Amino acid sequence: MNRYFPVLISLVMLSFSCKNQETVLDAKSVVNKAIEVAGGDKFKVSTISFDFRDKHYVGVRNNGIFQYERHFKDSLTLIKDVLSNDGFQRYKDEIAFAVADSMAPRYSRSVNSVHYFSVLPFGLNDVAVNKTYLNEVMIKGKDYYKIKVDFNQEGGGDDFEDVFVYWISKSDFKVEYIAYSYMDNEVDLGLRFREAFNERYINGIRFVDYNNYMPEKGVKDLLGLDLLFEANKLKLLSKIENENVKVN
Repeated sequence: MNRYFPVLISLVMLSFSCKNQETVLDAKSVVNKAIEVAGGDKFKVSTISFDFRDKHYVGVRNNGIFQYERHFKDSLTLIKDVLSNDGFQRYKDEIAFAVADSMAPRYSRSVNSVHYFSVLPFGLNDVAVNKTYLNEVMIKGKDYYKIKVDFNQEGGGDDFEDVFVYWISKSDFKVEYIAYSYMDNEVDLGLRFREAFNERYINGIRFVDYNNYMPEKGVKDLLGLDLLFEANKLKLLSKIENENVKVN
């Protein structure tokens, strides 16, 4: 019997190796499928415009080259913020305007955040993104893959410390819930949980709006926000609604 023992050990180790590999591949394959269902390659070469609250947004993407714009009126002045591969620039009445060094990162994050959420899950295969399969869960009687996403510091942007969780439907691979943590200031951790609604496809690209929830003060467990949502223990903070969406 002893001569079979090394073979048995090898088979057990191979089994664990396969399981670990399947877990890594599963997170990637689930996200890939979710991106495909949401529009896939159509995102890569597109111009998407929409209105969010009192501002107009335009996102131009061309295989990694991007320009994200935000247009609004400040008193009598037309403001255009532009975030691109070259950095951030603000224009006032189409004239380039120098922004204080302390404010440029803030404006950049604000512009990027709105465009980022508008096309999710596109972007989750960027080089700086790390995806981890957590488990399968049920929310409101429906089964979901639960995927954690975090970012490398290099290439992860100013908010690389943010952590996201995606609940992707097992039946159709659509992202229906998102949660994320962020630094509200230098010491306080903020948490949000979003519930998708108003799904529509425009020129082959999926768009949704969100009910935006927050937990009670003191809650720090990002991964447990789905349980609080099921228990009706999250407060509806706002609605994230993009209007007049157009895709070219």
